[in-house]
Amino acid sequence: MKRGTYGEIRKKIAKQKQRQGFKMNVCFVSLGCDKNLVDSEVMLGLLRDAGYSLTNDEAEADIIVVNTCSFIHDAKQESIDTILEMAEYKKCGRLRALIVAGCLAERYREEIAKEIPEVDAMVGTTGIDRVVPVIESVLSGRSENAFCDVNALPLPQTKRVNTTGGYTAYLKIAEGCDKHCTYCAIPGMRGKYRSVPMERLVAEAEFLAEGGCRELIIVAQEVTLYGVDLYGQKALPKLLKQLAAISGIAWIRLLYCYPEEITPELIQTIKTEPKLCHYLDMPIQHASDHVLHEMGRRTSRAELESLIVRLRQEIPDIVLRTSLITGFPGETQEDHECLKDFVRRMRFERLGVFPYSKEENTPAAKRKDQILKKVKEQRKKELMQQQQQIAFENAEKLVGRELEVMVEGKLVEEDVFIGRSYMDAPKVDGYIFFYGQGGYVSGDFVRVEIMEAKGYDLVGRAVEKEVVL
Repeated sequence: MKRGTYGEIRKKIAKQKQRQGFKMNVCFVSLGCDKNLVDSEVMLGLLRDAGYSLTNDEAEADIIVVNTCSFIHDAKQESIDTILEMAEYKKCGRLRALIVAGCLAERYREEIAKEIPEVDAMVGTTGIDRVVPVIESVLSGRSENAFCDVNALPLPQTKRVNTTGGYTAYLKIAEGCDKHCTYCAIPGMRGKYRSVPMERLVAEAEFLAEGGCRELIIVAQEVTLYGVDLYGQKALPKLLKQLAAISGIAWIRLLYCYPEEITPELIQTIKTEPKLCHYLDMPIQHASDHVLHEMGRRTSRAELESLIVRLRQEIPDIVLRTSLITGFPGETQEDHECLKDFVRRMRFERLGVFPYSKEENTPAAKRKDQILKKVKEQRKKELMQQQQQIAFENAEKLVGRELEVMVEGKLVEEDVFIGRSYMDAPKVDGYIFFYGQGGYVSGDFVRVEIMEAKGYDLVGRAVEKEVVL
């Protein structure tokens, strides 16, 4: 945008708002991962600061922003379907501007411009700090996209709008990835690894805590490498200690710790810092040395087993979550049986399995030895059936124990509360349903005696009004 133009457009928009007698309503649809959600919350903060009203009702929106995901095929399809669904409000609602942001826009900007003319403008993954001028250019009759250097690190000066209930919030500590696994397109969409300065993260966490945040969830494409680019060393333990010193935060949860980057110092920090949940999301993707090598991963099965044994020796009550890819090109039946044996022996508390998704412009997509879809799905089914038995057995062992539970809501019709223990991350793990006489609200911590296991979920009763952590 030319210098001076932005101010003129803002004046025009302000006059337009005054004539219409209402503030422009903006609705955000955030798809994909929690890292994308943080970007959405930042953009919402910028729009709020610029005087826009925020709404969750698409029918009442003058502007809709779809923050998209493009990690695998199903995510791309969901993003496209959502864009087309939102475009319908131009026909039957008050919608005047449809903006597409995020990974799909970054990866397929030309295709979107050509195939979906209803889209008025796009914001790339590093253009989030320009969302306001992009929207106002559309409202002024122009259309200007925001695509910046994919290796830039936008750090807008705004207070995020926390959309996760206030008591839980995500803190994105880095952007991008340097791993270049052969199946993954993220480096092309998100750029190289860039850490957010520590003082900024601490200030953001303090702001979230002042707003009532009790659970802080640390995220990035990979959190374990935090600080190597800024400070010349892994600085995650130091960051965690500073975050743990913030008043009001009770739990700090770590997601996306690559196994080869987990250090003894990090293990000791998790073990000794009371606010750090004994929960680790550690994506390993496979256990066959052949497949791990072809994926471009940096660990072997023996190294993975050694790390898991060490984690459980150092932190006996640790909960390990991992994710696996099945049906990677060239994966043999022997590789699959190796993975099944690994899962059976390691007995992960939490585990997800994804069929390999062929992503454009990745080395794995160019391979000739692609696995049939029905084979991938069958292998996924076998792994999940095996893991289900492990998960159910683990849940049964919790019957009779007392756990600290963070309240997330209530099923009024059944007079039962919903919560999570340190063992469960939001949206991906199970719940604890419990009965109690207290007037609990979301964010309270309650001691709950587990009375029954129902699949992935637990049922219990409150034995204390609130636990102070």
